Amino acid sequence: MSGKKTSSHIKPVLLLASAALLLVFSTVGSARAALVYYSENYAAEVTVSSIGVTLTENGEKVGFRDYTHKNDQWNETEGTLLSNLLAEGETLEPGREYPEKLAVANSGTIDTYVRVIIKKSWVDQEGKDTTLSPELIDLHFTGNGWVIDENASTRERTVLYYTKSIAPGETTADITDTLRIDPAITGKIKETVTEKDGYQTVTTAYEYDGYSLYLEAEADAVQTHSAQEAIKSAWGVDVIISPDKSLSLR
Repeated sequence: MSGKKTSSHIKPVLLLASAALLLVFSTVGSARAALVYYSENYAAEVTVSSIGVTLTENGEKVGFRDYTHKNDQWNETEGTLLSNLLAEGETLEPGREYPEKLAVANSGTIDTYVRVIIKKSWVDQEGKDTTLSPELIDLHFTGNGWVIDENASTRERTVLYYTKSIAPGETTADITDTLRIDPAITGKIKETVTEKDGYQTVTTAYEYDGYSLYLEAEADAVQTHSAQEAIKSAWGVDVIISPDKSLSLR
């Protein structure tokens, strides 16, 4: 947290200008894109196939986890989100929309259903700060083929399921399309007034100054074979699979 001393007679318009200036120097942090698969026992039942899931950001692969039956092993890598959000020398502007298109590709050889868990928060040098609102990190969900599990979601975490099965080589519709910092962040200030030798000093502390945006996405997949049982085992939820293979939550 940082503060700026100003004498008490400075006009409010200058204090507002100072607030905007300090926010210009706020930073954007990056977080790993974790990819996991929780139902390896079901993968073992499919003896001639492999299952795989890849997370993409703005059309680029950022991480994947693929199982190959032939070698009986997992091939995986974890990437970093938001690494290309800002151009070199560019600063984050509250209120501006930045492209943030997240999607999931089927990098295996069998049809799958996928789930994604997205977490957002604020962090500083000491780690995550739960007193700062993650809702000021406005990640826009498209709703295009994705359903949010409201019972499993919180202000910080959103759990989503894709309602269609994904064939090998196919990619889901975008989960999100833009990222925006709510401009209300500029009003998050604390002021303290001290008096010495007849003069007042106003110290303004900006609640989000020195903090970084934290975003994490986790994707996992379950094969369509015995899907209801596999999803219950892997994700602990009851779903309905329609004759057209579309998925809905009970």
